[in-house]
Amino acid sequence: METRPPLPPFTAESARQKVRLAEDAWNSRDPDRVVGVYTPDTRWRNRAEFPVGRDEVRAFLQRKWARELDYRLIKELWAFDGARIAVRFAYEWHDDSGQWFRSYGNENWEFTPQGLMAWRYASINDLPIRAEQRLFHWPLGRRPDDHASLSELGL
Repeated sequence: METRPPLPPFTAESARQKVRLAEDAWNSRDPDRVVGVYTPDTRWRNRAEFPVGRDEVRAFLQRKWARELDYRLIKELWAFDGARIAVRFAYEWHDDSGQWFRSYGNENWEFTPQGLMAWRYASINDLPIRAEQRLFHWPLGRRPDDHASLSELGL
């Protein structure tokens, strides 16, 4: 059976590791890489969309990253208990007209004993920003280890 360590029940250290692994996957903007951490029948709520299963999630992510250009994300552990993790996050992106946004949100995750995410509930708000207000300037891909966290940025 497929596993995705770290496995629940989570400790503070393993929950932080799980959050960083998720952040890294999402910053790859590779839908195939991202869906591999979810159960085949995963259930999501993302704004007004409710994809079920890896195929629907993959299609959702393809649409998302076709619209949200130059996407850069930071996730931060908020709380954990057993097989559940709560995360807060912010990401910056621009649309095809060049308008930048900072999107803020919270996610609640629930994992199987094998470490796959079965449930993902996300609440997200978008704030239009000017290009000079951007805070996430690393090259596309994984956030450098020495880049400030959300808390350090005051977000």
